[in-house]
Amino acid sequence: MTVQDIPADLQAFTHDWQEWHSGQEARIGDPHGFLAITDLHWLSDRPERFPDAPGVWSTEADGITVVLDDGEELIVDGTAVRGEHRFGVLPERASVSAVSGDAVIEVAKRGGHDIVRPRHPDNPLRTAFTGTPAYTPHPRWAVTGRYVAFDEPRPTTVGAAVEGLEHVYDAPGRIEFELDGQALALTAFPGHGPGGLIVLFTDATSGVTTYAANRVLSLNPPAPDGTIELDFNRAANLPCAYTDLATCPLPPAENRLPLPVEAGEKIPYERGGPSAS
Repeated sequence: MTVQDIPADLQAFTHDWQEWHSGQEARIGDPHGFLAITDLHWLSDRPERFPDAPGVWSTEADGITVVLDDGEELIVDGTAVRGEHRFGVLPERASVSAVSGDAVIEVAKRGGHDIVRPRHPDNPLRTAFTGTPAYTPHPRWAVTGRYVAFDEPRPTTVGAAVEGLEHVYDAPGRIEFELDGQALALTAFPGHGPGGLIVLFTDATSGVTTYAANRVLSLNPPAPDGTIELDFNRAANLPCAYTDLATCPLPPAENRLPLPVEAGEKIPYERGGPSAS
């Protein structure tokens, strides 16, 4: 079949997906993205120096502190800091970026723990990145569902890619939909924009052709009548699919779909993933 034989609406659908996928790959391959992380340092009240970041780091009840030696500096919020600098107490899932030369030192709180994750553009995992395999997009995997809000957001504890770590999300509701004639539902978590949602899930392809631990689907806000679009062609890998230095959340137990979702991103090449098909 030639491009001319493909219906115009399918061509447009595929083009839109390709633009989305290109954006995903640009983000994961960013010079200071997750592939650039050289280590994951867990802070304690014992001051410690790391080989991939300037300064001596520690954390106590009043938050994270770095003490920089003479000749060392960080750029924080556009301002050069030297000597002792206090980042203070960070909220859960918050991050601060401190620039050191061509590196970015991520200072963050994950699962109640303060961490430092240096990101160096020349990290071999990033420089070797060639893209992520994915299923060929098809409209059959784009479905309309119904968002059902909970009376009150439900605190939902999930595991993490790092053993022993937990994340807590206030789940605002669930999404009911049908796929291949099966009635299904997914618990939703707050998304990245106002009213947006995300769903973390696994399915029968997980650990076979797609990453075993999780995939994520980012959704636009539901319509006033509760309808919401789920396009599983845009099921994306989280950073933990590429590196062990990520603390990604795992799906809640009820988000394990019993059928294969042969759409979206596959196991990354970095994890021995297959070629796209």
